[in-house]
Amino acid sequence: MASDKARDLFVVGLRNAHAMEVQARELMERQSERLGDYPDVQQRVRQHLDETNTQIGRLDRCLDALGESASGIKDTAQSFAANMVAMGHAVASDEILKNTFANNAFEHYEIAAYKSLLALADRASAIEAKAPLQQSLAEEEKMAQWIDDHVADVTLSFLAKQERQAA
Repeated sequence: MASDKARDLFVVGLRNAHAMEVQARELMERQSERLGDYPDVQQRVRQHLDETNTQIGRLDRCLDALGESASGIKDTAQSFAANMVAMGHAVASDEILKNTFANNAFEHYEIAAYKSLLALADRASAIEAKAPLQQSLAEEEKMAQWIDDHVADVTLSFLAKQERQAA
């Protein structure tokens, strides 16, 4: 039997994860518009954007199964925050590097959030939520690994672009 505290914390966590994914979606939408010089990164960001939209749907279904819904206030606040971050990076000459570093950190934040939800699922008697949360976790881990694997390539591509512009 679920404790009331475990269920309440699980619902808050689902709402937070929903807002987190809304924030991720906004960031990736803004970033993908500006990645023309980095087609491999643009392709992977767009692929993960599709995954993120699916993850939002999974979280909606998890909340629905508990008779709950996402927090419009949290979603709106995180969407706004994402757009502010994207605007801040867009004016930087090293935008691609700032985005790469921020995306790396954000993916690991998402991983931790999903691991926390999975830890709570049993105690909250939300066993049916485990499979969709595990799927989202796996997608976030793959994206984090992709970013980790490509930091050097992105950095050197940026350097080459800067060197071409200086020549």
